[in-house]
Amino acid sequence: MAQTAAHPHRPLYALGLRLTAVFFLASMSALIKLASTRGVHLAEAIFFRQFFALPVVILWVMAGPGLGSLRTARIGAHVVRTVVGLLGMIATFGSIILLPLAEQTTLGFTVPIFATILSVAFLGERAGIHRWGAVLVGFIGVLVVVQPGSNHFPLIGAIVGLTAAFMIAVVSILLRQIGRTETAPTTVFWFSLLSIIPAGIVYAFFAQPHDLTEWLLLIGVGVAGGLGQMALTGALRWGPVSLVVPMDYSSLIWATLYGWLLFSALPTAATWIGAPIIVASGLYIVWREHRLSRQNTDMATTAAD
Repeated sequence: MAQTAAHPHRPLYALGLRLTAVFFLASMSALIKLASTRGVHLAEAIFFRQFFALPVVILWVMAGPGLGSLRTARIGAHVVRTVVGLLGMIATFGSIILLPLAEQTTLGFTVPIFATILSVAFLGERAGIHRWGAVLVGFIGVLVVVQPGSNHFPLIGAIVGLTAAFMIAVVSILLRQIGRTETAPTTVFWFSLLSIIPAGIVYAFFAQPHDLTEWLLLIGVGVAGGLGQMALTGALRWGPVSLVVPMDYSSLIWATLYGWLLFSALPTAATWIGAPIIVASGLYIVWREHRLSRQNTDMATTAAD
């Protein structure tokens, strides 16, 4: 109850933050793809994503809970989250480079599907026929978009894109566990700091000179990524998951717009058909989890009375 009083729901503010986060992260993807077309290596993009985001995160922490909040007794959990997060970042950035933005974004919508499977497998959560049905429908949507056996969609790109979604789902499971004792700013800070070390080692093997435009793109990747991460966290502070998560699907609008303006690429007909199927699956999973959570809360309240 004290937590609720300290952080009351502000639905419109939460929605605005989530939409802002979606914009920044979609912009980051477009900048990564632009940088790639100019010869920037994947290892460079990953390193500078974290390097230029770290000052943004530190300023965020200083303006909020303060640097003292960064103390942690769970450094091992943060290391695991960093390893998984970096693997997910490699797959995500790789899929951005390999695929048109709209198709890459659409495959990213499978995160709730993978999260449902992982929650059952590793957290012991129960999923009934409704959620398993949504998972099946979601994968049908993926098949519609990818069309295995056809030549309209690069298979390696599809594999990397789905791997990225799977790794993000793994991260979401880890964050649920870490979040029981760690605040969001603490988790974001340690991921940003710890990931710079291995990313910097790999970067040393691929470092190359860049012109001013390429440096501006790399700075933009880091700043946009850091701002997007902060806005994502803030949205969950002021609004429930069931309210803010559906806003993530607006990223397809930005991906389509950036793809058209910057790369003269529009989504294929298969993407227009498959994307709504995947989105509907993800929305149903979110709604179902929200409904079950409310039922459990009501039952607990009734039992306490």
